[in-house]
Amino acid sequence: RDMDNQPSSLKMELSPMSQLSSQDALKAQVAHAALAYVQPHSLIGVGTGSTVNCFIDALAQSAIPVQGAGSSSIASTQRMQALGIPVVDLTDVQSLSVYIDGADEIDGHGYMVKGGGAALTREKIVAAQAKQFVCIVDQSKRVDVMGAFPLPVEVIPMAVPQIIREFSALGGQAVLRMREAQPLVTDNGQYILDVHGLKLTEPMALEARISQWPGVVTVGIFAFQKADICLLATPDGVQTLRY
Repeated sequence: RDMDNQPSSLKMELSPMSQLSSQDALKAQVAHAALAYVQPHSLIGVGTGSTVNCFIDALAQSAIPVQGAGSSSIASTQRMQALGIPVVDLTDVQSLSVYIDGADEIDGHGYMVKGGGAALTREKIVAAQAKQFVCIVDQSKRVDVMGAFPLPVEVIPMAVPQIIREFSALGGQAVLRMREAQPLVTDNGQYILDVHGLKLTEPMALEARISQWPGVVTVGIFAFQKADICLLATPDGVQTLRY
């Protein structure tokens, strides 16, 4: 993957489709389009979230046999197992042919913000083992500059106050993610901070900087593990963006 600020190439293809109106319909269409990147009898990586749930359902209904799927969350593991898709332990896998996941934002270079589903750490681990990252999103997630969606950061609980201060110094407001009046606890037993007010004009540099702060487990900027392909659902069809 290119690690500079410019995509090595950018191509756009538009496949004709009937007019789509609802966001759910867009998610279903792009999830189905992702099946084209699943090679029979291969090991694949599967992300987390509502669009990925559509992909898992589509994969289960397809006739594509997979050797196994590496999962980025307990929720995705349970969904795949319930539908008969074999889930593999990533500690037993050297590489995956493709990683298919959504994003909260994606820019013109294939850099993403992820973590709205609180699975960013495992998503980044699975993405790092894949030969190709295919991002599946609807058109609302495509942005010129990331930052409108609050940046998720998984942190060790005792470090929360200090990391909030670090983000304040950058001009961001970090808020502890809550669920039912308690801090949300990730699959890894950690907390999530959602950071408002940052414009991610240099995603790779910011990812590297935040990752060095003591107590940060994972920052939800995916610049080092950026998308190779984005399948973008629009009312006029699924666009294929290559970076």
